[in-house]
Amino acid sequence: MIRLSNLEKIYRTKEIETVALENVNLEVRKGEFLSVMGHSGCGKSTLLNIMGLLDAPTTGVVEIDGVNTVRMNDREQAAFRNRQLGFVFQSFHLINSLNVLDNVELPLLYRQVSSAERRKAAKSVLEQVGLSHRMKHFPTQLSGGQCQRVAIARAIVGNPNIILADEPTGNLDSRMGTEILDILHQLNRDEGRTIIMVTHNEQQANRTTRTVRFFDGRQIS
Repeated sequence: MIRLSNLEKIYRTKEIETVALENVNLEVRKGEFLSVMGHSGCGKSTLLNIMGLLDAPTTGVVEIDGVNTVRMNDREQAAFRNRQLGFVFQSFHLINSLNVLDNVELPLLYRQVSSAERRKAAKSVLEQVGLSHRMKHFPTQLSGGQCQRVAIARAIVGNPNIILADEPTGNLDSRMGTEILDILHQLNRDEGRTIIMVTHNEQQANRTTRTVRFFDGRQIS
């Protein structure tokens, strides 16, 4: 489903060159729940951003479902990202001026789905994550765990094949973190969605299908 070949990412300024990723070769199979581990600054989030077409590699190939996304222009990448990928971030990235239902509808708004269909789909996924009773509330009225549930609902409302989760439990206490991980496992187990998760938590990583580890931009396992 995802294949990275000879991937490198170098950030350059006039005086400094920083190698974020070096010669990464990785395949993620369809239906896999992969965790990516490593110390802060080792390139994990950079890797996830490149997989999610939020950043471009300096060199190398990124294939998703057989398509080399590096060759796409910005408009093609945006359309592909909206159709195929769902994102869950550590800091939730919800819009505080929108209520829960409107936040979840956003990906479908960009697809120009009708208002009635957007609302139906958003209500369905909010029920799936256990927040149908809070759909008229705003993010500032929710706990951290509830905000992350909203973020997961938003990530899956467009029925993407792949979910990219960057430290999805990092801002949560242990109990809430376990609940969020349980939801991700359910999406993987029951719906067959492919999930790539960045985490610092060894215990959480041990619950996934496979773990890859990075050190200073290099894949070491």
